[in-house]
Amino acid sequence: MTKTQNTAAKTAEIRPFTVAIPQAEIDDLNARLARTRLPRPAATDDWTLGTPNGYLRETVEYWRTSFDWRAQEARMNAFPHYLTELDGQTIHFVHVPSKEKDATPLLLLHTYPGSFADFLDVIGPLTDPVAHGGRAEDAFSVVVPSLPGFGFSTPVNGAGWTQAKAARAFDALMRRLGYDSYGSHGSDMGAMLCRELGLLNPPGYLGMHVLQLFSFPSGDPAEFEGFGPKEYAALEHMQWFQSVGGYNAMNAARPQTIGAALADSPVGQLAYSELLNSFGNGTSLVAIDQLLTQVSLYFLTNTQATASRYYYEEARSGAEPAVNHAPTGVAVFADDFQTIRSLAERDNSAIVHWTEFPKAGHFAAMEAPDDVAADIRAFFAGLRG
Repeated sequence: MTKTQNTAAKTAEIRPFTVAIPQAEIDDLNARLARTRLPRPAATDDWTLGTPNGYLRETVEYWRTSFDWRAQEARMNAFPHYLTELDGQTIHFVHVPSKEKDATPLLLLHTYPGSFADFLDVIGPLTDPVAHGGRAEDAFSVVVPSLPGFGFSTPVNGAGWTQAKAARAFDALMRRLGYDSYGSHGSDMGAMLCRELGLLNPPGYLGMHVLQLFSFPSGDPAEFEGFGPKEYAALEHMQWFQSVGGYNAMNAARPQTIGAALADSPVGQLAYSELLNSFGNGTSLVAIDQLLTQVSLYFLTNTQATASRYYYEEARSGAEPAVNHAPTGVAVFADDFQTIRSLAERDNSAIVHWTEFPKAGHFAAMEAPDDVAADIRAFFAGLRG
């Protein structure tokens, strides 16, 4: 097969897609919201025991009377969407080539309870930096896939979709799109997928830019010798997150159980997505329309159970600890998980870029998209020298 024939064959495997939820599904969602039954209230209507009734009541009213899903669909469809089959699995993705000739191919990898919509506000600055105060040489051609089981990458074909398997599929996606070399960016689950790509180190992999590196103390007392107030504060933040992040354990143990509950209740989906609010600690900058776009997408695609399954598969993957040697850049946002650099360098041997930002949190691509885009540019520019 000639190169031209091979390219044509690969192109034929990719088909256009449009986000278009049937009106009957929207009507059903609104009818469910109108029949909302909240739980019996806690002694105090705050976030101590979880998502409070006051927040749910106010947000559901806005969701039912003011939120415009069709407007959010239009935002999504402003970019070209596609479907393709990889490893027997339908993969949905957004692909926006830059008009700049030498743009760097870049995978943008989302997290949970997020989606490809995490990146709607960074696509423009990355693909057309000149229009956003940047330089033409800092342009990217971006690919934003939905993880298998999330959004429109459904139904899930079989078991075993660990992060490592997803990373291999996304590498294959970039090859199918004709990119022999590329980098990646991600937050949380997306950051872990980036690290899997670093471990895989496929030919032409440029490096990874992430918002977190999840490196924890090993138990060796020597690791604490250089710690100061900053590192101990980061440990306290880790402990707080563990105390409120009960969804981690639920998703890893009983994804189908929680999936059944949330498939039938949009308000349950809203309450269970409290990470979008930083568990109510008052720091989240995610706007209500951004939040409800994510929650609506999960409910309208009925993907809580399949998205949760990543936690189940990963908990049983048997993966052994390994050191990532790919060039790595880290952007740490003030109200997010605080990566401890000395621990991160133990697990990642080539951290060549480190930036700390005074605002924004776990969903920085939505909260501070200009900062995220600028730091991605700076990292890859540094790799070019």
